[in-house]
Amino acid sequence: METGSRTAKWLCPVDIRRRKKIIITMQVFEGHICPPPSGGNITIVVARFNKTITQRLLDGAVAKLQKHNVHKDEIRVVWVPGAYEIPFMADHFAHDPKCMAIICLGAVIKGDTSHDQHINRYVSMSLGKIAAQFSKPVIFGVLTCDTLEQANARSGIVENEKDKAINPAPGNKGAEAAEAALEMIDLLEEIPDYEISPHEILSQFLGNNNLEQEEDEDMEFFPLPQNRLKKTVKKKAFPKKGKG
Repeated sequence: METGSRTAKWLCPVDIRRRKKIIITMQVFEGHICPPPSGGNITIVVARFNKTITQRLLDGAVAKLQKHNVHKDEIRVVWVPGAYEIPFMADHFAHDPKCMAIICLGAVIKGDTSHDQHINRYVSMSLGKIAAQFSKPVIFGVLTCDTLEQANARSGIVENEKDKAINPAPGNKGAEAAEAALEMIDLLEEIPDYEISPHEILSQFLGNNNLEQEEDEDMEFFPLPQNRLKKTVKKKAFPKKGKG
């Protein structure tokens, strides 16, 4: 009887796995390029340096937003001297609760020195930090090109397919940045809000759902075991002598 019980105990989980189908559901969240919710605005920070190129980027972004029913009064355009000043202004408007997304446009073209590398690195890293800090889409639409021809090709009037396997032409990066902003705005509307307070984070970490205590409430102290206490005192009172 005992042997049979042991056999059943080990075979039962196997039988369950054989007879029942384990259905694993996977959550998939995906944003779409569609009109954003009403009541907010989209900020476009654009650099004036290399304005011939950045103006075309701006035109492509605005045209793409208007194509998806974003009205002019919902679009805010901010001109800054160059790409280096873009993060400062992006951080400023990230504090606006009505700002749904920030599109950053600029054109940095390589020269005789490594100046462009420092600019590109600073701008890209700063915009990423702003997006993470404010949980707000901050789109990197700054061209980092080696030649003027590359910049012209990526700020063209003709809008091309983003999939390089279908159409390898660069297209207008301003329009692509606007699409990314609309898609991220819609994605944020789809995903659940995971924002929790620091108190809740600490509560989950400690495994205690009720950390709120009165200031005058007595706290419990657990004494150190006597055997460990004696050893500790002995070590402190009678330190080992060095070999002499």
